[in-house]
Amino acid sequence: MEKGGNLREIKSLLEKFTNAHGISGFEDDIRELLEKELEPYVDTMRRDCMGNLIALKKGEGPSIMLAAHMDEIGLMVRYIDDNGFLRFVGIGGWFDQTLLNQRVVLHGKKGSIPGVIGSKPPHVMKEEDRKKPVKLDDMFIDIGAKDREDAENLGIEIGTVASIDRNFVPLANGKVTSKAFDNRAGIVILIEVMKRLSKYKIEANVYAVGTVQEEVGLKGARTCAFGICPNVALALDTTIPGDHPGINKTDSSLELGKGPVVTVADASGRGLIAHPQVLRWLKETAAENEIPYQLGVGSGGTTDATSIHLTKEGIPTGTVSIATRYIHSPVEVLDTADIEACVSLIVKAIERVGKYF
Repeated sequence: MEKGGNLREIKSLLEKFTNAHGISGFEDDIRELLEKELEPYVDTMRRDCMGNLIALKKGEGPSIMLAAHMDEIGLMVRYIDDNGFLRFVGIGGWFDQTLLNQRVVLHGKKGSIPGVIGSKPPHVMKEEDRKKPVKLDDMFIDIGAKDREDAENLGIEIGTVASIDRNFVPLANGKVTSKAFDNRAGIVILIEVMKRLSKYKIEANVYAVGTVQEEVGLKGARTCAFGICPNVALALDTTIPGDHPGINKTDSSLELGKGPVVTVADASGRGLIAHPQVLRWLKETAAENEIPYQLGVGSGGTTDATSIHLTKEGIPTGTVSIATRYIHSPVEVLDTADIEACVSLIVKAIERVGKYF
């Protein structure tokens, strides 16, 4: 398939997976979609007790684990008041202000229920209160219920989860926007890699893993890496660029459209310091195949790679990410050309993994 066809397929998959819902601990719908997409390209597929999806393309060489987390950040109902309004907690790392006045979808016992996040109107706020950011604890979800009994009859209970009601939209110049590119972008890369590898005889055993609960503690990656114990692993995720107002290049030198990001270290080394042989493998593969890439050193968040590389006696691990603006918001933005370049890099790297591991 030519490059334009690849980009169309990438956009189609991104739309399918970002329009779907699956917050941490409730990834079922995403896992079912992923199973259907991966099934033609792998030899075996199973779910573990945590809910991770583990697919395998068999080979006789070294084993490599590709991990992309299926979960997105979301909300959970903690209280239903007498008037039917829902108080909630955040599941994953929200900046409270991005939630204000958003539409949400509640995943109730009787099906999906639309709602909106409300708070006290500014018209009735005191002057000093208008100057303060509205906290999550002061927000609530309005589903139009008459009272608590009505909300419960609609299928809402304590523990009902909610996700942001936003759909995938193309922007100019190959850029796209949606919720949950963190980390449905990684899921799409996983699918495209396995699809392209299926056309060749690959020596490596390739594990394509959709992990659960990354956003709340890298949990699924920890357990499935223990079970697989591969020779080498790559986490596929998103990362923060410094190419828009409000952030400086000194905070992040990464840009959209400049290729995938190969992580050297994240969370100032508290998360992952990439294995030197993994870095050599990826950098030499990119150079020899003229694939653009960027190197990333971050002081903030981390990825599944942090859990994976500390498993058992240790697993050589790296992270390959897509620079994505406005991560952990309902309007994340990325460049689809970066995904295409990332897929190409990983496919070429897997073809020659036996030279390094």
